[in-house]
Order: sequence, then structure tokens, then C-alpha cells
Amino acid sequence: MGKLENIERQIKDLSPQEMAELREWFAALDAEAWDRQFEADVRAGKLDALAEKALQAHASGTTTKL
Repeated sequence: MGKLENIERQIKDLSPQEMAELREWFAALDAEAWDRQFEADVRAGKLDALAEKALQAHASGTTTKL
């Protein structure tokens, strides 16, 4: 049995309370990973073009106030 299959089996055996705790933990883990990737993309300049496009749209008056 592979590692993932073992984890899947163990998850199926969790109580409802344990499953809720797992969901909460996994959501936090996933959010942290997304934040790290986003920060790395910002540092690498991968979002610069999008930021420039948004600033140009705002300067030209084509944006809408929220």
C-alpha cells in the first residue's frame, strides 16, 4: 500500500470531530502554501504586468469605485 493510499484509509476512519479538525488544519496549511507562492511570485516580478495594467486603468479613469 502506498503512502497516499495509507493516508486515505486513515482519513476514512476519522470521527466527525477529527474530520473537522483535519479540514481546519488542511485549510490553514493550504492557505500558508498559497501565501508563500504569492509572495514568491511578487518578489519574482510575475505580477508586475498586472499591477501596471491596473494602475493604467485607474489613471485613465476606467476603474469603478467599490
